[in-house]
Amino acid sequence: MESYNFSYVEKKWQIFFEKEKVFITKKNLNKKFYCLEMFPYPSGNIHMGHVRNYTLGDVIANFKRLTGYNVLHPMGWDAFGLPAENAAMQNNLHPKDWTLKNIYSMKLQLKRLGLSIDWDKEISTCDKLYYKHQQILFSILFKKGIAYKKKSYVNWDPIDKTVLANEQVIEGKGWRSGAIVEKKELNQWFLNITKYSDQLLNSLDNLKGWPEKVRLMQKNWIGKSAGCEIDFISDFKNTKITIFTTRPDTIFGASFIAIAPDHPFTESFKNEKNFQDFKELALKNSATESSLSKNEKLGFKTPFFVLHPFLNKKIPIYVANFILMDYGTGAIFGCPAHDQRDLEFAKKYNLEIIPVVSANKSKSIIINNQAYTEDGYIINSDFLNDLSVEDAKKKVIKKIESEGIGNSKIIYRLKDWGISRQRYWGCPIPIMYREDGKIILVPEKDLPVELPKDIDFSKPGNPLENHPTWKFTKCPETGMKAIRETDTLDTFVDSSWYFLRFCSPKENEKPFDINEANYWMPVDQYIGGVEHAILHLLYSRFFTLALQDEFKLKASEPFENLFTQGMVCHPTFKTEEGKWVFPKDVIEKNGSYFLDNKQKVFKGDSQAMSKSKKNIVDPDDIIRIYGADAVRWFILSDSPPDRDIQWSDSGIQGAFKYIQK
Repeated sequence: MESYNFSYVEKKWQIFFEKEKVFITKKNLNKKFYCLEMFPYPSGNIHMGHVRNYTLGDVIANFKRLTGYNVLHPMGWDAFGLPAENAAMQNNLHPKDWTLKNIYSMKLQLKRLGLSIDWDKEISTCDKLYYKHQQILFSILFKKGIAYKKKSYVNWDPIDKTVLANEQVIEGKGWRSGAIVEKKELNQWFLNITKYSDQLLNSLDNLKGWPEKVRLMQKNWIGKSAGCEIDFISDFKNTKITIFTTRPDTIFGASFIAIAPDHPFTESFKNEKNFQDFKELALKNSATESSLSKNEKLGFKTPFFVLHPFLNKKIPIYVANFILMDYGTGAIFGCPAHDQRDLEFAKKYNLEIIPVVSANKSKSIIINNQAYTEDGYIINSDFLNDLSVEDAKKKVIKKIESEGIGNSKIIYRLKDWGISRQRYWGCPIPIMYREDGKIILVPEKDLPVELPKDIDFSKPGNPLENHPTWKFTKCPETGMKAIRETDTLDTFVDSSWYFLRFCSPKENEKPFDINEANYWMPVDQYIGGVEHAILHLLYSRFFTLALQDEFKLKASEPFENLFTQGMVCHPTFKTEEGKWVFPKDVIEKNGSYFLDNKQKVFKGDSQAMSKSKKNIVDPDDIIRIYGADAVRWFILSDSPPDRDIQWSDSGIQGAFKYIQK
């Protein structure tokens, strides 16, 4: 029997698909299905993670077509971003040239996979038509008061030299560079995502087609906390310090007040010896709550005290490196007996430890190295004694409200989204600063604000800020001199509405045609990695809510069903010196591993394919040897799609033999 000539057959049908426009989206059919995989960053080559992601989407799109649905299955490019800028500096290329070259290469690779993509719907976020409409969206959000500018301590990546959103700081490090993130005070643009905290939280319950773990991750990130604010009066000019707590029942166990290093009260002792050094160190190492939890608990004892609201007792005020100004009020009362962090702090600074909750009404409790954080009954607490924890909370809140020294309060862990980035290769922010100090939106008729082509990357810092002419302009209203905003938008803004643009990618006048959007939205099946649970997926939900009224958008959620596929994994190999090597360069001999030059290497764990670990397999090489169908068959058949798959030569060879039958 003649062997199957995959190269001839696949090429024949790929030409046919393109010539006959087989996958072009039809119009005016009622039974719609919008299938979308997270669009790729054009790094230059697709990897096996892409292959798995897009193959999964392709199977679903084809199945829906065959069962009579009108399917939208588009592809685009998340094309702005720092890697293009870094590559431009390293290779003496303009970021646009580098990006477009990579898009061309990756598009050919995706076509060789034989995917049922409607390429007529293709978009690229660095295309000026796309970012013109993004600038229109920014203008809308600015007019609604959702986009605003303020001075704030921000997360600063000292390697990439740009600001990071809280969500982009992973265990205290920059999500892309891996550098330890610092705090820096800058004027920044923000989007008021916190305005939608309740909606974003409550509507999670309606997302039945999402994995429970993703919904839980978003719920925890939004972080709704019910508690109260209590006013403590200090002995510095009777200045009031308002604390937030979720445990008002433990107020009789308070032995210190802790405030954030940038709390306004610190102005009252800013000249105290060593305080500025402490503040600088604390802010530098306080990027996120998760990083703070791992840092040593440090405090600066101020010369001031507060008076306990129910006792004639003074309580010392400390500045603590584990308190964040942007959470609650930036101040807490410390109850060491019932909070582990407070206990560690109290032991370090020899502060009083007063147990006020016990498992049993009649028994006291001894606190050694572990705080008591379980439920129980109140002790050593005057009018709260013998009450349950929950009843005590209610009674304290009622009392502070009746005495006018506090109130119940709900707060959120979620913070407004900082969207300013001090880089060149991003969407320009359509703002001008007039010489009289007024902030002016660039008129819609003058959009897009385009990036200058003659850019110099040799100087450190923001290339747009350093440009000799681009930032200097005139106000279109008055003719006054003005300076353009030199920050660009966070690239997560680009991906927060692209699914709407796919509905009508050639629409010139508006960001999207509302009739098309109301027909196609929400996306029926969205596919992508779980690593985007908090960043991209949360921002996309926010954008959909924020634009709903403006555009009369019917969909309140962007993605009806979400599937998070597993990783494609491969063994790793290292030299004795610890350098990663490509698996394809490794030869196995009698259970040991060597390079061609006989140098011994060591096999490590199987990990998600990564360029940095060099444990990658080039899809082009595999397609050339075995064909696209064999690759797609293996990537689907070897493991359940929500679990990691172990890449193996024997596995792809088995898939190839099956197709040859």
